[in-house]
Amino acid sequence: MENKMFDIIIVGAGPAGMTAAVYGARAGLKVLMLEKGAPGGQMVNTYEVENYTGFEKISGTDLSMKMFEHTQKLGVTYTYGIVTGIKDNGSTKIVETEEGNYTGKAVIIATGTVNRRLGAKGEEKLAGRGISWCAICDGAFFRNKDVVVVGGGNSAVEEALYLSGICRKVTIIHRRNEFRAEKLAQNRASNNDKIEFELESVVESFNEINGKLGSVTVKNVKSNDKKDITCDGAFIYVGQDPVTSMFRDIIKLNEKDYIITNDKMETNVQGIYAAGDVCDKELRQIITATNDGAIASQNALKYIETLH
Repeated sequence: MENKMFDIIIVGAGPAGMTAAVYGARAGLKVLMLEKGAPGGQMVNTYEVENYTGFEKISGTDLSMKMFEHTQKLGVTYTYGIVTGIKDNGSTKIVETEEGNYTGKAVIIATGTVNRRLGAKGEEKLAGRGISWCAICDGAFFRNKDVVVVGGGNSAVEEALYLSGICRKVTIIHRRNEFRAEKLAQNRASNNDKIEFELESVVESFNEINGKLGSVTVKNVKSNDKKDITCDGAFIYVGQDPVTSMFRDIIKLNEKDYIITNDKMETNVQGIYAAGDVCDKELRQIITATNDGAIASQNALKYIETLH
């Protein structure tokens, strides 16, 4: 794409980025949305969304597509791009990508998070050979087979429920004896005959058999007893890390590398905003991401008006 001027450049096309794009386009601004993956971000990997107001139940993929189609009907420019940095030139910002540079008056960072690695022995070697971070993407490979899910939050329990409809048995491995997931999801899992629990336990290693995952070794954190659980697949949901490394030289981050913003979603650089899960905040949900995107876009508009 030629390096033409945009009013707002949005980095990331998850719920925060797409909402920011909708608000910007409706205000008559020329909006560019850069994304290195599929529109929707982490939302695409969610089997069912049941806490987004107005939709009693909708798949993450369907909600992503509805949001994306909304941006396209409003004329938002969408393009693939792996962003490597941002330069602040005062009244203009340069967003650098591996494919070329883009110039805008304001930038909204909505890069979200990536699934955290567990750090256990064998994890990297067996990634893609039985170990996955996306049940929606890879669950079908384990139809009528045994799998484990590692984690105790909403993602872990909800994806275990999804996998129970495909796999023969699902074992949830969690380091505590209580889950952080919503009670409704916990109750469904507890009442599911295909789901078993290995609580107060951590994964010590992922073990290879014939070139792929064959079992996991777990250790009880209280007794230190170890045992092997035979499985064909392992799905890891132990939290997320923010995608901010490319902004470290210009944007102020907290100790966990999340972007620090004020209530206007402003960063430490005038004209650069952040929205969604990439921000230092208490609750990271689809609905809070869309809230951030709307606020960021409205304040970007106000900032752009001061440049005239």
